[in-house]
Amino acid sequence: MEDGKTVIGTMIVETRTPEIPRMMAAAGFDFVFIDTEHATYDLDTVKDMIRAGKASGLTCLVRVPDAEYHLIARTLDAGAQGVMVPRVEDRETVERIVRAAKYPPWGERGYGPRPIITDYQQLSMRERIAELNEDTVIVIQVERKKAIEDIDDLLSVKGVDVALIGPNDLSISLGVPGDINSEPMIDAIQKVVDACEKRHIASGIHVPDMETLLFWKRRGMRMLTYSTEANMLLSSATQAVNEIRKQL
Repeated sequence: MEDGKTVIGTMIVETRTPEIPRMMAAAGFDFVFIDTEHATYDLDTVKDMIRAGKASGLTCLVRVPDAEYHLIARTLDAGAQGVMVPRVEDRETVERIVRAAKYPPWGERGYGPRPIITDYQQLSMRERIAELNEDTVIVIQVERKKAIEDIDDLLSVKGVDVALIGPNDLSISLGVPGDINSEPMIDAIQKVVDACEKRHIASGIHVPDMETLLFWKRRGMRMLTYSTEANMLLSSATQAVNEIRKQL
């Protein structure tokens, strides 16, 4: 993304096996979000999935439940290469996220990298801090009308890498629940894309249909999150069963 390229990923929301990140890597995805906002994964499960994904060359990010230090820092200590924080609406929240995710002088994260982070490589503390501060991805999820109105202020905080649209909650906030292709939604999302481009920050979206995803790719989005592992499994299974039944 720093080079202006587009990355594609999906979200893991139901399955609890480390094989899923390995499958997503084999399929060619660049990254996954492991959801701990709505899904019920504990941290040990998250860690196991991250370990499998990283070993397969997959970037593993985690959507945490809220912008709290113990949720962000502990998730990163479990090996997450970045976090997505939902329901971000104001500059103060963005600043709190950065403080929790980054070591000094950027933030206030306590130092305690685990082997899943270090891979047992021997670096000095100064080198490790610089590496992790540079490589830890911060994604703010834009899903409220207030966030759209204040998007320039949110993105002005140093450390934000991606502003990613949460279309379901945003549609509710804009008074068009579920209608993610309505004019109010398109206008609001485009405002985020434009603000990101102005600041050389990637914009993104998470949607379950390819047409909408590619629509926003053409408009400048560079972090494309398609569907979930559960939806893709159901879709593939349904297609297979329907095709077989046609022949019976």
